[in-house]
Amino acid sequence: MKQGKRYQEVAKLVDRTKLYEVEDAMELATQTAKAKFDETVELHVKLGVDGRQADQQVRGTCILPNGTGKSVKILVIAKGDKVEEAEKAGADFVGADEMVTKILGGFTDFDVCITTPDMMGVVGRVARVLGPKGLMPNPKSGTVTNDVAKAIADAKAGKVEYRLDKNNIVHVSIGKASFGKEKLAENFDTVINALIKAKPASSKGQYLRSITISTTMGPGIKVNYNKK
Repeated sequence: MKQGKRYQEVAKLVDRTKLYEVEDAMELATQTAKAKFDETVELHVKLGVDGRQADQQVRGTCILPNGTGKSVKILVIAKGDKVEEAEKAGADFVGADEMVTKILGGFTDFDVCITTPDMMGVVGRVARVLGPKGLMPNPKSGTVTNDVAKAIADAKAGKVEYRLDKNNIVHVSIGKASFGKEKLAENFDTVINALIKAKPASSKGQYLRSITISTTMGPGIKVNYNKK
């Protein structure tokens, strides 16, 4: 695929044969972010697991110490006193059956969907809509809970979810290029440490196979990380 002139220029800054130390990689990422908008920095980690095996799934959440750099639109599907709790906690959209109907009609203008356990039967009707977009509430990600206020606070504070894709790679946004190398490095360490803690007991051999970061419009930068 032919790359644009801007991409070709920033790609010259990156030595594709080199493993960069964490802070050097973060600084290089900020240098390659030349778009007219504040580019997101993405972390991609290849894990030494087999996601086809139930006991080798890697999925969870962590809160980035410096946030994600973007405002998060939150939808809460709940009823009763949980509606008021969600509204007071700062949810952007709150509703019950009528919100499910709205989603079935094509509404997906939100970043996080939170619901209470008693509403999962209703929310299940929109699984085919929310699932492919990564928006389906799940107990493992803390988005199916009776503590709606905490879930909203965590989402606004910079909570991110990590999970394996079909190639056993985890993709996580760790902030914006404008954060600078120190804040990006702190967010990076938080995610990597969370992945290490989530290592399945049945995983053998090297766990962190490869680590790469990139900005929205930039080239991949390989990262050296000594922890196994």
